[in-house]
Formats: sequence, structure tokens, C-alpha cells
Amino acid sequence: MEEHLTVGRVAELADISVRTLHHYDEIGLVRPSARTAVGYRAYAPADVERLREVLAFRRLGFGLREIADLVDDPDTDAVARLHRLRGLLVDQRDRAAAMVVAIDRELEARAMGIRTTPEEQLKVFGAQLYEQIGSAYPATRRTEPRIAARVLAALGDARTVLNVGAGTGSYEPADREVTAVEPSAVMRAQRPAGAAPCIDARAEELPFEDQSFDAAMAFSTVHHWQDPLAGLRELRRVAKRVVVFTYDASSPGWLERFWLTRDYLPEFAGLLEGRPSLAEMSRAIGGRAEPVPVPWDCADGFFEAYWRRPEAYLAEPVRRAVSVWTRLGAAVEQRVVGELRADLESGRWAERNGELAGLDAAELGLRLIVG
Repeated sequence: MEEHLTVGRVAELADISVRTLHHYDEIGLVRPSARTAVGYRAYAPADVERLREVLAFRRLGFGLREIADLVDDPDTDAVARLHRLRGLLVDQRDRAAAMVVAIDRELEARAMGIRTTPEEQLKVFGAQLYEQIGSAYPATRRTEPRIAARVLAALGDARTVLNVGAGTGSYEPADREVTAVEPSAVMRAQRPAGAAPCIDARAEELPFEDQSFDAAMAFSTVHHWQDPLAGLRELRRVAKRVVVFTYDASSPGWLERFWLTRDYLPEFAGLLEGRPSLAEMSRAIGGRAEPVPVPWDCADGFFEAYWRRPEAYLAEPVRRAVSVWTRLGAAVEQRVVGELRADLESGRWAERNGELAGLDAAELGLRLIVG
């Protein structure tokens, strides 16, 4: 039997007033369609679902008339509207993160007695700042040819390739027929001219028929997915072969592998809480995991790339192209930068990590899962 909620209970759960619910009822936006045993109006599950959409759009700043048009659109269903809501919320989150970065920069400048110009201050609220921060990605995130060779070998003789979480197009094989999937408009906008066609979609719900591609690949993106295992199963569904480049955070002592997480960034472990293990990801695609050493002069500026070049982590463009810093926040980022700078200047970093100077590559937990 379906559960029905009273007006008071709905108001309590949604943290809105009963008066607001009455207003939505009066204007026909959300009308409770059920009745309690004593005849009072009550919200059926479908009413609650509609209210959830209304409140989400309302908190994104939409007017009530706009919301009514959105939720009553005959060409969309609940799933499509949820996708739209998710995209709007992600965009809002990314813009907020960009504003935090810009404000931190201005605080640093003011601490040094530097005043920003009126134009720079206004950019905090405009699209120019957001695009500028996004454009830092291709500046340091380039294809590393030695890793690309591993990916290409894993793809084998596949002629049609789906690249999920494709970003700006790094590691897409030039000699195959590639279709890209990327949910971020900022990343899609930075794909170079002549790049493979790119579709706005999520890994968890790929808009393709079963076994549509010879191979599907996902490079350094699984940790961004809302449901990694569901996304991996989707790759398995649409492709005959699956190649995934990811990180193993399930082996004992994994946090100790890299000096940056071991000595400066214990908070990194919190970013991976609840994420599936390497074994679970391998099972999701029926594959095996292979270690991928990171060369000392790695051209792709991902998080572990500068393991033998610690000074690089002091450079803001390097950090801006790695999501770890944005996710952990400006306070953690500045603390790490300060501690690392002090240890490099004092020689303490070299004392701790002197053995790295003789290595051409390091095993830092990066894995290629092939199935």
C-alpha cells in the first residue's frame, strides 16, 4: 500500500512552511491528490516526486511560472528532469568552487598590499572566470605517450571506440572511429577542432544499444562518477572490450605510496571513502588490473605526475588542473603548499625522499583494468 503524507509532515521533511504548500496547491503547482482516513488532504508518492522537483528548481532560482512550465513539459519525463536538475546543480557547484578560488586569490593579493582592479573583481561573478579556470586543464593535462601506448595496446584491434568521461580528448586514439561522452559543458567546449563527436551524457546511463562499440574506454574519470560500478557495468553493456585507467585505493598501506598523501595530504583518504575497491571495479567489467608506473617526466599533469618534481605542486596552474585541490578546499590547499614550500627550502623534503632521484618511474597505484 502506498504511503501518504500529511501536509504537516511534508512541510517538516522539506523544511518549508505549510503556508507555502497551501500556496502551491492554490496555484495548481503541487496539489495533494490523496485523502487521509478522516478526509484531510494528503500527498501521494507522485505528489511528493513533483514537489521535490519544484523545490529543487525553486532553490536554483527559477520563478514559479517557469517551474510550472518545466514540470508540466509534455516532452520530458521525471528521469529527464532529474538529469536536467543534476546538470544545473553540478554547474552551480563548479561555479561556486571557481568563485572560492578567485576570492582566495584576491585575499592573497590584498595580504601583500595588492588591490585588484574593478574589472577583476567583477569577473568573480561572470562566465569569464569560470572559463579561465576550466582552461587551465589543457595547459597541463596533455597525453603522456608512454601511458597512451598502454591504452592503445589494450584496445587491441577495436575499430569503434567509445570514450566515456572524455574531457578534452586526451588519449583518444587517432586511428579509430571514436565517439566521446562528456557531461561537462566546460570540458566539451575545450575539445580541439577535429576531435571526435562528443555527446552530453553520464556514464551511468549511456544512450547506446547493447554491444554498440568494439571497445569502451574511461581514462582517469571513474572517481568523478556518482555510481562508479553502475557506470562500469554500462561500459560493459555497450562494448565488447573495456579499458579503464583508474587508481587503486584498496591495497593495504596505499596512502603511504606517494609522499604527497603520506606527509602532507592525509585528507586525500576521505575523498575515496565509500568508493569501490579495485577488485569490485575489475569484476564489474570482468577484467584484470595491470599496474601503470608513472614516468618521472610524465607529460600529463594528473595528481601523481610530479612525484620527482615536487616544486611543480607549488604552481597554481598545476593544482588548478587537478580536481583533488578543489574538492578538499582552499584552506587545505594553502596549508599543503605552505608546508611543502618550507620543506623544499629547508631540504627536509630531499632528506625524506632522496631515493626518488634515482628512479625513472614510480608505482603509485595507477591501474589499467582491461576486460
